[in-house]
Amino acid sequence: LKGFCTNLFLSQNPENILAQTNDKAEIFCELKREYTGVYWYRWSRKRQDFEFLVFSNSLGKATYGVNISQDKFTVLGTRSYTSCSLRIWNLHASDNGTYYCTVSQSSQLLLGSGTRLSVVDVLPPPPKATQEPLSKKPRKPPTKRKAAGKKG
Repeated sequence: LKGFCTNLFLSQNPENILAQTNDKAEIFCELKREYTGVYWYRWSRKRQDFEFLVFSNSLGKATYGVNISQDKFTVLGTRSYTSCSLRIWNLHASDNGTYYCTVSQSSQLLLGSGTRLSVVDVLPPPPKATQEPLSKKPRKPPTKRKAAGKKG
Protein backbone atom coordinates (compact mmCIF):
# COMPACT_ATOMS: atom_id res chain seq x y z
CA LEU A 1 0.00 0.00 0.00
CA LYS A 2 1.39 3.35 -1.03
CA GLY A 3 2.52 5.54 1.85
CA PHE A 4 2.35 2.68 4.37
CA CYS A 5 5.02 0.16 5.24
CA THR A 6 5.49 -2.49 7.89
CA ASN A 7 8.51 -2.14 10.11
CA LEU A 8 10.60 -3.30 13.01
CA PHE A 9 9.83 -0.22 15.13
CA LEU A 10 6.62 -1.58 16.59
CA SER A 11 4.95 -4.88 17.25
CA GLN A 12 1.31 -5.66 17.69
CA ASN A 13 -0.63 -8.49 19.33
CA PRO A 14 -2.65 -10.60 19.31
CA GLU A 15 -2.66 -11.61 15.66
CA ASN A 16 -6.34 -12.63 15.71
CA ILE A 17 -9.30 -11.92 17.97
CA LEU A 18 -12.60 -13.78 17.86
CA ALA A 19 -15.13 -11.91 19.98
CA GLN A 20 -18.84 -11.98 20.65
CA THR A 21 -21.32 -9.25 19.72
CA ASN A 22 -21.71 -6.59 22.45
CA ASP A 23 -18.42 -7.68 24.07
CA LYS A 24 -15.12 -5.72 24.00
CA ALA A 25 -11.68 -6.36 22.51
CA GLU A 26 -8.20 -4.98 23.22
CA ILE A 27 -5.24 -4.75 20.86
CA PHE A 28 -1.73 -4.09 22.16
CA CYS A 29 1.05 -2.17 20.42
CA GLU A 30 4.63 -2.08 21.65
CA LEU A 31 6.86 0.67 20.30
CA LYS A 32 10.59 0.00 20.02
CA ARG A 33 11.31 3.63 20.78
CA GLU A 34 9.42 6.65 22.06
CA TYR A 35 7.03 8.43 19.70
CA THR A 36 4.86 11.50 20.14
CA GLY A 37 1.73 9.53 19.37
CA VAL A 38 0.11 6.55 17.74
CA TYR A 39 -2.47 6.34 14.97
CA TRP A 40 -4.98 3.51 14.74
CA TYR A 41 -6.48 2.40 11.42
CA ARG A 42 -8.87 -0.34 10.38
CA TRP A 43 -8.68 -2.13 7.04
CA SER A 44 -12.08 -3.33 5.92
CA ARG A 45 -11.92 -6.10 3.36
CA LYS A 46 -15.65 -5.67 2.71
CA ARG A 47 -15.32 -1.95 1.91
CA GLN A 48 -11.74 -2.27 0.58
CA ASP A 49 -10.49 0.79 2.44
CA PHE A 50 -8.41 2.04 5.35
CA GLU A 51 -10.38 3.98 7.89
CA PHE A 52 -8.67 6.38 10.29
CA LEU A 53 -9.99 5.68 13.78
CA VAL A 54 -8.03 7.70 16.30
CA PHE A 55 -4.72 9.43 16.97
CA SER A 56 -3.51 9.56 20.56
CA ASN A 57 -0.55 11.70 21.55
CA SER A 58 1.84 11.05 24.42
CA LEU A 59 -0.09 13.51 26.61
CA GLY A 60 -3.18 11.32 26.32
CA LYS A 61 -5.17 13.62 24.02
CA ALA A 62 -7.14 11.73 21.39
CA THR A 63 -8.28 12.97 17.98
CA TYR A 64 -10.97 10.83 16.36
CA GLY A 65 -11.68 10.21 12.70
CA VAL A 66 -14.83 11.33 10.89
CA ASN A 67 -17.94 9.54 12.22
CA ILE A 68 -15.86 7.67 14.83
CA SER A 69 -17.51 7.50 18.23
CA GLN A 70 -15.40 8.33 21.27
CA ASP A 71 -17.52 5.81 23.20
CA LYS A 72 -16.47 3.07 20.79
CA PHE A 73 -12.67 3.39 20.95
CA THR A 74 -10.35 4.09 23.87
CA VAL A 75 -6.56 4.41 23.60
CA LEU A 76 -4.45 3.67 26.67
CA GLY A 77 -0.73 4.43 26.71
CA THR A 78 2.24 4.43 29.03
CA ARG A 79 3.72 7.73 30.16
CA SER A 80 6.84 7.29 28.00
CA TYR A 81 4.59 6.11 25.15
CA THR A 82 6.52 2.96 24.38
CA SER A 83 3.37 0.83 24.54
CA CYS A 84 -0.31 1.42 24.11
CA SER A 85 -3.54 -0.42 23.48
CA LEU A 86 -6.78 0.16 21.64
CA ARG A 87 -9.99 -0.94 23.35
CA ILE A 88 -13.04 -1.45 21.19
CA TRP A 89 -16.34 -1.44 23.06
CA ASN A 90 -19.80 -2.83 22.25
CA LEU A 91 -18.64 -4.96 19.33
CA HIS A 92 -20.77 -5.52 16.23
CA ALA A 93 -20.23 -7.12 12.82
CA SER A 94 -19.39 -3.66 11.44
CA ASP A 95 -16.23 -3.77 13.60
CA ASN A 96 -14.81 -6.70 11.61
CA GLY A 97 -11.51 -5.88 9.99
CA THR A 98 -7.76 -5.74 10.49
CA TYR A 99 -6.61 -3.10 12.96
CA TYR A 100 -3.20 -1.44 12.71
CA CYS A 101 -1.28 0.69 15.16
CA THR A 102 0.93 3.09 13.22
CA VAL A 103 3.50 5.77 13.91
CA SER A 104 4.71 8.60 11.72
CA GLN A 105 8.35 8.76 10.73
CA SER A 106 9.90 10.83 7.92
CA SER A 107 6.44 11.54 6.44
CA GLN A 108 5.61 7.83 6.27
CA LEU A 109 3.19 5.86 8.39
CA LEU A 110 4.85 2.74 9.76
CA LEU A 111 2.35 -0.06 10.37
CA GLY A 112 2.29 -2.76 13.02
CA SER A 113 1.69 -6.33 11.94
CA GLY A 114 -2.09 -5.98 12.23
CA THR A 115 -4.76 -7.66 14.35
CA ARG A 116 -7.68 -9.30 12.61
CA LEU A 117 -10.92 -8.88 14.56
CA SER A 118 -13.87 -11.16 13.82
CA VAL A 119 -17.13 -10.50 15.65
CA VAL A 120 -19.72 -13.28 15.85
CA ASP A 121 -23.11 -13.54 17.53
CA VAL A 122 -22.21 -16.75 19.34
CA LEU A 123 -18.71 -17.95 20.15
CA PRO A 124 -17.99 -21.55 19.23
CA PRO A 125 -17.57 -23.91 22.17
CA PRO A 126 -13.97 -24.44 23.28
CA PRO A 127 -12.34 -27.53 21.83
CA LYS A 128 -12.75 -30.56 24.04
CA ALA A 129 -9.52 -31.68 25.61
CA THR A 130 -8.49 -35.02 24.28
CA GLN A 131 -8.41 -37.41 27.17
CA GLU A 132 -7.31 -40.99 27.18
CA PRO A 133 -10.13 -43.34 28.02
CA LEU A 134 -10.07 -44.60 31.55
CA SER A 135 -8.47 -47.99 31.65
CA LYS A 136 -10.98 -50.73 32.12
CA LYS A 137 -9.14 -53.27 34.18
CA PRO A 138 -11.17 -56.37 34.81
CA ARG A 139 -12.54 -56.24 38.30
CA LYS A 140 -12.46 -59.29 40.43
CA PRO A 141 -15.88 -60.33 41.56
CA PRO A 142 -16.34 -60.01 45.30
CA THR A 143 -15.30 -63.15 47.09
CA LYS A 144 -18.06 -65.04 48.79
CA ARG A 145 -17.44 -65.85 52.39
CA LYS A 146 -19.06 -68.89 53.77
CA ALA A 147 -21.25 -68.07 56.64
CA ALA A 148 -19.87 -69.55 59.81
CA GLY A 149 -22.19 -72.33 60.88
CA LYS A 150 -23.39 -72.52 64.42
CA LYS A 151 -22.35 -75.56 66.23
CA GLY A 152 -24.35 -76.51 69.06
